[in-house]
Amino acid sequence: MADIKNLTRGIIKENPIFSLLLGMCPTLGVTTSGTNGMCMGLATMFVLIMSNMVISIIKNVIPNKVRIPAFIVIIATFVTIIQLLMEAYVPALFEQLGLYIPLIVVNCIILGRAESFASKNGVIDSILDGIGMGLGFTLALTLLGLVREMLGAGTIFGWNFLGMEDPKTMLVFILPPGAFLVLAYLIAIIKKNN
Repeated sequence: MADIKNLTRGIIKENPIFSLLLGMCPTLGVTTSGTNGMCMGLATMFVLIMSNMVISIIKNVIPNKVRIPAFIVIIATFVTIIQLLMEAYVPALFEQLGLYIPLIVVNCIILGRAESFASKNGVIDSILDGIGMGLGFTLALTLLGLVREMLGAGTIFGWNFLGMEDPKTMLVFILPPGAFLVLAYLIAIIKKNN
């Protein structure tokens, strides 16, 4: 029962974007399309799961005085791995996400989960927490990206669902102000239903 709670908490109740309002930099900067949002979420989820796992394994070895710097080194290691893999195997996507991949290191979701959960719980619970928080983050970024893409470009994951060569769209939704508008409306809708 506790395992299921650790897994589902980040998806619904404590969603990093819609409930906790964490990770706003990639949320607002990357989500110009559903694909960008989903890929950034998956990269962050990989780092979150792996760093939670390693931190929960070595939590008793890390001295209290260097706990946070040690967490950052662990997180930076996994960010470097995902950055090199993306640069090697999906360079076009890596170009689109650009600066936001290295910024995963200082993403408050990852460091927050390392400090508040992984450093105090076992390996399995920490992995499940990483999966749940990562899924919640990925779903939120993908939803935000899809809404912005639909309204701003007239496409869904690059597919022109309107069937028009030049769809009449609202460019503002692809631009930074559109990110704020869509995020505000999504948060209001989710809060109203909870």
